[in-house]
Amino acid sequence: MVAMRLSPFFLIAGLSLILGCSPSPKQSSTPVIRMAIAQAPLNLDPRYATDAASERVNRLLYQRLVEFDASYQVIPSLADWQMVSPQHYQFTLKQQAIFHDGQTLTAHDVKATYESLLALRDAPHRAEFAHIARIEVQNNQTVSFFLSKEDKHFVEKLIIGILPKSRLAQGHDFSHAPIGSGPVKFVRWPSALTLARVRDGQQITLTEVKDPTVRVLKLVRGEVDLLQGDLPPELVKYLQTNPDITVKTNQGTNFSYLGLNMQDPVLSNLNVRKAIAHAIDRQAIIQQVMVDNTRLAGAILPPEHYAGNAGLPAYAYRPQLAKQLLEQAGIQLPLKLVYKTSTDAQRVRFATILQAQMAPAGIDLDIRSLDWGTFFEDVKQGHFQLYGLTWVGIKTPEIYLKAFGSQYIPPQGFNRGRFHDATVDALLANENWPAVTQRIHQQLPYIPLWYEGQFAAYRQTVKYYSPKSDGNWDGLATLE
Repeated sequence: MVAMRLSPFFLIAGLSLILGCSPSPKQSSTPVIRMAIAQAPLNLDPRYATDAASERVNRLLYQRLVEFDASYQVIPSLADWQMVSPQHYQFTLKQQAIFHDGQTLTAHDVKATYESLLALRDAPHRAEFAHIARIEVQNNQTVSFFLSKEDKHFVEKLIIGILPKSRLAQGHDFSHAPIGSGPVKFVRWPSALTLARVRDGQQITLTEVKDPTVRVLKLVRGEVDLLQGDLPPELVKYLQTNPDITVKTNQGTNFSYLGLNMQDPVLSNLNVRKAIAHAIDRQAIIQQVMVDNTRLAGAILPPEHYAGNAGLPAYAYRPQLAKQLLEQAGIQLPLKLVYKTSTDAQRVRFATILQAQMAPAGIDLDIRSLDWGTFFEDVKQGHFQLYGLTWVGIKTPEIYLKAFGSQYIPPQGFNRGRFHDATVDALLANENWPAVTQRIHQQLPYIPLWYEGQFAAYRQTVKYYSPKSDGNWDGLATLE
């Protein structure tokens, strides 16, 4: 399915016409912060969640043992820690935390959370904790993790939200009725997801509105109070001209990429992957359809990260070179490839631009836009040739292992393209991050696109909200 690409003129003119013909909205007397989002969360159990919306909501619902500072260094959150030995880490809870059902969070809950994760064979985060030999509780405040082998990045991995032991024992459904100890608690989820801040009872609704123009319309009409991300630049610029709307932008770190199925007989050829890389004009896409502060990407982690790589050369847009590489690979042109994406209008728009850019390179791109749940399940199951996604909120270099390590095929990890490379595995084992990122860049199991700029748009009734570089929604816990 291919969507018609509307020009900025028609998009904004149509929006203005709708606004001009519509009556003023009725103001609600209910003190609710209303946020419209492009995709609803899929799973609010932190042991299973991998989509961006779920991860962002779970950061508000649950507390974790550790967090990261602005320089990507791990810092205490729920607990301080000490490395007793290379295979023994002891954590001490810093202060009393209360679950949303009134129970006190203790070391027993920490132990139960991670033991339950290890028992779940289909949990995508399970594999990175497989070397936990045992977990022991010393007292209500102190818990020890004993490892079967040394792991100097172990502490950085402990970002799973802590769940109450008693509810785990009951088989509680955290995916649809979460119970955590974070600053925001779950209220209901019949259609819109309704949350409430613990400190003041302020209710927050997250409503899925797939169409970006409709989201903007709802914001301008006062039917929602806040939008963040997932808008084409012309709509962002339109909002910047509205005196009732505040728009804030920020440089982003979320990594957008083109995923490739390395088991596909055509895509397993490196020359074909290089041809696809040279068939995409990233800079033109950034200028045409991305918001301010979007920048070219080379690796999952941005260049300012200690495990990033600022020296990776960009694959320039060279359609004739791409065609030559395909011919060298023995491909009969045009090469027909199927590209899967969601039905989100901006994602379909990217796809149509890619389709047009790839045509001069001898690539005939067939676009399949699917509802989000179907699309994401196909990606996890490996049912694709090409797809487009964004890694959100990644802080540690462990992502290279989980996304490219041979043993991390779903559901054990996130190597969705089924990439196997002995050289990469050896470099990952030695944690040689410059060499890891260089090798991945050469082999192209993913084709890097950009780090998306971040923005938030909100009405004057909202105060003290700013977009974060990874696009998280933590500001919902503090805005007024």
